[in-house]
Amino acid sequence: MRASDNNVQADFSTPLLDAIATPVDVKALPEEALPQLAQEIRARMVAVVSKTGGHLAPSLGVVELTLALCRVFDFPSDKLIWDVGHQTYAWKMLTGRNARMETLRRFGGVRGFPFPGESPYDTAVGGHAGVALATALGFAAARDARGGNENVIAVVGDASLTNGVSLEALNAVCHTTERLILVVNDNGMSISRNVGAFARLFARRLTGFRYNRIRAAAAAAGHRLRLNRLKAFYRGFKSIVKSILLRNRSVIFEDLGLRYIGPIDGHNIPALCDALRAAASGQGPVVLHIDTVKGKGYPPAEHNPSKWHGVGPWAAEAKPTAKSDATTWSEAFGAVLCAQAERDSSIEVITAAMRDGTGLTDFFRRFPAQAHDVGICEEYSIAFAAGLAAAGRRPVVALYSTFAQRAVDNLMHDVCLPNLPVVLCLDRAGVVGADGPTHHGLYDLAMLRALPNLEIRVPATRAALEAALVEALTRRGPTVIRYPRGYVPEGPAPRLEGSTPGAPVILALGHTVFWAEPIAKSLGLALLPVESVKPLPDFIRGLGARPLITLEDAAASGGFGSAIAEIHRGPLLILGWPDRFVPQGTEAELRAACGLDTAGLRMRIAAFVGGLPGGSHG
Repeated sequence: MRASDNNVQADFSTPLLDAIATPVDVKALPEEALPQLAQEIRARMVAVVSKTGGHLAPSLGVVELTLALCRVFDFPSDKLIWDVGHQTYAWKMLTGRNARMETLRRFGGVRGFPFPGESPYDTAVGGHAGVALATALGFAAARDARGGNENVIAVVGDASLTNGVSLEALNAVCHTTERLILVVNDNGMSISRNVGAFARLFARRLTGFRYNRIRAAAAAAGHRLRLNRLKAFYRGFKSIVKSILLRNRSVIFEDLGLRYIGPIDGHNIPALCDALRAAASGQGPVVLHIDTVKGKGYPPAEHNPSKWHGVGPWAAEAKPTAKSDATTWSEAFGAVLCAQAERDSSIEVITAAMRDGTGLTDFFRRFPAQAHDVGICEEYSIAFAAGLAAAGRRPVVALYSTFAQRAVDNLMHDVCLPNLPVVLCLDRAGVVGADGPTHHGLYDLAMLRALPNLEIRVPATRAALEAALVEALTRRGPTVIRYPRGYVPEGPAPRLEGSTPGAPVILALGHTVFWAEPIAKSLGLALLPVESVKPLPDFIRGLGARPLITLEDAAASGGFGSAIAEIHRGPLLILGWPDRFVPQGTEAELRAACGLDTAGLRMRIAAFVGGLPGGSHG
């Protein structure tokens, strides 16, 4: 590969990167070789992600920061905690995993996020935003307690600073430790463009650079003249200029007890190294504010960082699936919500930095006064919805299932207890493939099923999704609607009577009715679709003591099958995802590995049926 004009080209070789086994090798390189290494890393990143898919734009933006961190600190003795692993592909390449990057996000391959079990360089799990600073404080407090001397560094995106855990950790820094480095990676983006007061605060980049230029000029004058009086003037002048130009950006950190350095050009390796050394050698905890470009070095990602935040494979050899004309669950949800908003102006939509992923782009365009993107603040989104509902509005909160886990307490306390009409729509419920265990939406049913006043719907088709949402918008209490990633079935859910009266019945929850259909046909079993977990449909009690088989795209422990077990007195087989964390991989690979593909389901169901009195394997 070849690099020119800071842009990654398709014919670029990577001799420097190929020689890197650990961060020690980065330290050994002459400084003038680092820009070339940065280019090689970006070329390798694009080449890999074009085949595997992944979080490209975030990782492209922190290549120079990663190199500077490796130059200044001694990993893994020093501890580096990344807030969200979207930005760690360069880190993985420089810490012994470059040769395996073609397995990125694939079954059994390199994980898309930091994971301690994968490498000693990965200090903590990094799948959900907002936790890095709190985790780093734990490492710092433990170091202080045993009298250690290692550095602890947290790299946090500006969007993650809006998260409640980040703000709680900021509040705790000064009374927890005297030595901590917080690197704020300011690229103005999360998945979509950042929103809120913190976004506006960090958006004042030009004033920051103006301040640094004025400060540098004044300092140079003082050093040249070496006059004590002028130096004193310079120190006072620096405070005045900083106050005027940066206003509250540095003050907010300094008032919390953190020394502020920045903003620094996040693509200038010598400047980053100098700033990191200053942060490590100074007194007290430090905030190093760096300014980066999301998607740096790859023009398509620079021009459209939201689109290139997370992408599928696009290289010819990856054989990407052609775009289907079918509708995704997210798109179907967004369409029906827009249709309802045309009829009902009381509908308010809330999402947490995922308006595109949850199918709400069109809603935000058409009904901006009724649309709220609250940033990476899931807990706040639910409490905010509670306030809207209590004041007579009709809030609909759209989150990925995995991120809604963070707001379970708010759902209980703020919504279910006062029985408010909030609709929570959980996208990506079930396994989500290459993003792996931090992102699978397997635990929502078990977490939410016990909450009083809450109804839980699990539609199997597009028509059922529309009906569930319309009905939820008329309820006086809260409703959860969960649905998977992928394309929504357009036709009716299959229903089979079975070939033998009184034979076992498969109760398939939501879209798993399509998983179960071929097995039920081959074994001559009855198949009944179920689209409500709470309350359970009345017809289930009418099945009496007949043997039942439940199937769900959720954890088998505590979910739909467990709900059936609470009321059923006959033989019961519960089928769902096992009581262990499910790894990354395609849905087909994961279902096969966990016995939930067609062959595995047929074998387990046949064994259950064959073990019943008078049963047969079919």
